[in-house]
Amino acid sequence: MQQHHNEECLICKERLIYLEEAEQMRCAICHKVELSNCRCANGHYVCSECHMAGMDSIFGVCLQETSCNPMDILHKLMQLPFCHMHGPEHHVLVGASLLTAYRNAGGKVELHRALSEMQRRGRQVPGGICGLWGSCGAAISTGICLSILTTSSPLSTQTWGWCNEMTSRVLAREAKIGGPRCCKRNSRIAVLEAADVIREKLGVILEKSEDVDCQWIGQNNQCILQRCPFYREK
Repeated sequence: MQQHHNEECLICKERLIYLEEAEQMRCAICHKVELSNCRCANGHYVCSECHMAGMDSIFGVCLQETSCNPMDILHKLMQLPFCHMHGPEHHVLVGASLLTAYRNAGGKVELHRALSEMQRRGRQVPGGICGLWGSCGAAISTGICLSILTTSSPLSTQTWGWCNEMTSRVLAREAKIGGPRCCKRNSRIAVLEAADVIREKLGVILEKSEDVDCQWIGQNNQCILQRCPFYREK
């Protein structure tokens, strides 16, 4: 039987438990009380805001970045100290990587403003929604990104469709692989599919890295191994 190790609960490293119905939980860090479907086996709960503490560090990385490859940028962001194996921070990092690569590839966007809006919207997407809502946060992050680039709103016409097509295409690509969730796997799938959509809709060509080795295999208790497109035998 596979033993639990590395990152699960941020407090005690114990495995996470997902409940069918939300319960009142008190954050072990800030002590805020809110409804959640997730706690660890020892009863600890960490709210999304505390889980994402330190995210402002992405601005320095993205604003200085010169790469047109969102996968490379994503990997740099996922290696920052605030980013965990899994968590809602990925719901911001995917879109931030795409926005940065888009700017570097010649796309017209005021990056600091776009990153601020990406962070504001992405922070509203809670952790665990891939299994609880049926819509992965990494996929939603790509839709947010395209919405920002096209200044879309619920009243938009053509670009409204583009944004929803973006999210649906990422979700379809993730769904073919199946679960359980891996924020690293799904974030990388998201930027690959999003790069295609951005090329098709906006005409900006982002560099793509399809053949990517995963450096987080040993940190994921639920790794799907050979079923993952980024798994490589050591």
